[in-house]
Amino acid sequence: MNTAQLAIQHYILAKDGNRPHLLSRAFVPEATLDMVVRTGSISFPPHVEGVASIGDVLVRRFGQTFENVYTFCLGQPPEEGADTYLCKWLVGMSDKNSGEARVGCGVYEWQFSVESGLVEKLTITIEHMKTLPAADLEGVMEWVSGLNYPWCSLEAAVSTAPQSVAVNEVTQFLTA
Repeated sequence: MNTAQLAIQHYILAKDGNRPHLLSRAFVPEATLDMVVRTGSISFPPHVEGVASIGDVLVRRFGQTFENVYTFCLGQPPEEGADTYLCKWLVGMSDKNSGEARVGCGVYEWQFSVESGLVEKLTITIEHMKTLPAADLEGVMEWVSGLNYPWCSLEAAVSTAPQSVAVNEVTQFLTA
């Protein structure tokens, strides 16, 4: 039997590693995705239905633009048998074309099938998606590649963050 923690881990591995085949280990076939985007620096459709469409949006199209993706759920994984889970998230990545670094954050709201443990509904709120110059990429990658993946404590993520105005806005949201 699958668990909520494993479903989330499969989602992150699918998205970060451009492996859409893993989404069937994360989502029920008729799963829904809602996106709340509170920044103009990235765009997603507001509602997506079905695991195949979720894969197109969050893995295939996303992977055409971004690489070196590290996504973290901040805090402890969900309890065994959880039917809902809420956590803040952090992402660090690079733009394939420009080489610029991206650092973003927001909130995940998960709803799971009690029977399978797979995701029935995911709401992703994107609070910040900051673009940093390509010269900052090495520092961002050093930071995110040194964190526990994909579950990371808020304290570890914030205390080791590179110092920049853009990253500070992200860490301020995470600690609020």
